[in-house]
Order: sequence, then C-alpha cells, then structure tokens
Amino acid sequence: MDFDYTMAIGSFLVAVVVGLTGMGGGALMTPMLVTFFGVPPLAAVSSDLVAAAVMKPVGSFVHLRRGTVNLRLVAWLCAGSVPAAFCGVLLARALGDGEGVQNVIQKGLGIALLIAAAGLAVRGYLAMRDRAEGRTPETGRRTAAPGEPAATEMPAVTVRPLPTALVGAVGGLVVGITSVGSGSLIIVALLALYPALKANQLVGTDLVQAVPLVMSAALGHLMFGEFTLSVTVALLAGSIPGVYLGSRISSRAPGGLIRRVLAFVLLASALKMFGVGNTETVWMLLAVLLLAPAFWMLLRVRCGLPALPWKREAQTAGR
Repeated sequence: MDFDYTMAIGSFLVAVVVGLTGMGGGALMTPMLVTFFGVPPLAAVSSDLVAAAVMKPVGSFVHLRRGTVNLRLVAWLCAGSVPAAFCGVLLARALGDGEGVQNVIQKGLGIALLIAAAGLAVRGYLAMRDRAEGRTPETGRRTAAPGEPAATEMPAVTVRPLPTALVGAVGGLVVGITSVGSGSLIIVALLALYPALKANQLVGTDLVQAVPLVMSAALGHLMFGEFTLSVTVALLAGSIPGVYLGSRISSRAPGGLIRRVLAFVLLASALKMFGVGNTETVWMLLAVLLLAPAFWMLLRVRCGLPALPWKREAQTAGR
C-alpha cells in the first residue's frame, strides 16, 4: 500500500478549516480527491466518510470540553440523520454501477457544493447584521467586539424537535449520497432555526452531531460502497492533527475570512463537478472576485455599517 504524502497534506489543510468553521469536510475533501488525485467519485465519497468517522470525534472532544455543545439539539438531529445517512448509501448503490452512477454522484456533489457556498454567504450576512445591531435579537446580549474571544456561555434556546429531526434527516440523506452536508448544509439550517446560538456553539453542536451521522454513513459505505484503504489512511494522517488544531483555534478566532475563502473554493469545486471547462471556470471565478466585494459593501451599508470594515475599526479605536 503506497502512502500519498501530498494527499495527507491536502487533508490536513481541509481538516483545519473543518475545525475552525464546522464546514468543508466532504465539501472540500471529496472534490479534492476527485479533481486533484483522480479518485472515482463514489470511491472518494466512501473513503472520505470512513476517514471523517475517525476525524470528527477529535474536534468534537475539544468543543465538549469547552462547553460549546447543545446536547439536546445533538440528540434530535441524530434522530433524523443517523438512519437517513445509511439510507443515502443504499440509494447511491441503487442508482447502479459504473460510469452512470459516478456521473450522478458527481452532479449531486456539484449541487450540494453550490448550496453549501450559498449557505456560507447567508451565514456571513446574518453575522454582519448582528454586529451592526450590537446584540443578538433573541437574547438582547451584546455580541463580542472585534478582537474579543467568542462567547462560550450557551444561550437558552427552545428546541424544536420535529424541524430539527427533519433537518437531520435531509442532511443525513445528502451526506450518505455525496459525503457533503454534515457541516456545510446542516449548520446553515441550524442558523435558520436557532439564530441565538453563537458561531462557536454552532460549530461545536454540529461537530458532535456529525459523529454518529458520519459513522452511520461510513458503515454503509464499508458494506456497500467503494472504500479504498490507501486513500483513507492518507486522509487520516493529515485530518486528525488538522481538525484538532482548527478546533483549538475556533474557540477564540473569528472565522469570517475563512468562510469567504471557503465559499470561493466551494464554488470553484462545484463548477468542476459540473464539468465546466478550465477557461470558463477562470472567467466565472474572476467575475465573482470582481462583483462580490461590491455587492458585500452594499449589504454592509444597508445594515448601517461602513462599506469598508477597517473604517469601523478605526472609528472604534478613536473613541
């Protein structure tokens, strides 16, 4: 069995992002395997999920120790996600074998990546709106000022069992088919259901609920998927230290810049999953780079913030 050091380095970088933001595991790891290392899509999904089943508990342990996990939310999410993830594997296999199923999985990845990128943009907008108001609307508490550590006190939220379990079920089904969604999609849905939760609490809760979810999907892929041991070993070698480091930083560092970079990478990965040519991909990404900052500045002004973020910091420092 040959060990791929470049694959291990790539998985380390992806795992740091997972620990920081709770997002990007399947959304970055699987496209990386398909695009840069030529792993077949279904084999990439299978190997990524088995590696994630080992990687996720590492980051979860850090957040559990720091008290940034809502265990009631975890329980209701798992009630929907665990059985749905296993069923997602069976659905992927029911699509057939060979080039046809690989093509379906690849297109499914592209759709999931686009949804994940859009979800990151929504998450950034909600965070910007809360900063502009200076408080969380549900609790009336002041949000952390720039440079302050993120709050670890868990705000009181009323758990909504049925919608939470439904979110888990939809997310679990997508994870079982594509390996994308345990962070990228579910965490966005949690934002909509429970906007009072702080960013690091969303990350911690999502990472813990993802452990049984990913284990269920990984078991299905071990039984019915195209698990590749050499790929999984390389992913584990990089992802375990990476997710631990990212989770340690997550409790204190803001993830705004990382989320922006992640959204851009998700978009690029989605275009490749849809088979868009290199030239067209470059032009589309350049258009995003040119237009997105202007659109974001308009949103900042609409929220009552300066168009350029460093102006707000300068005003705060001058007070």
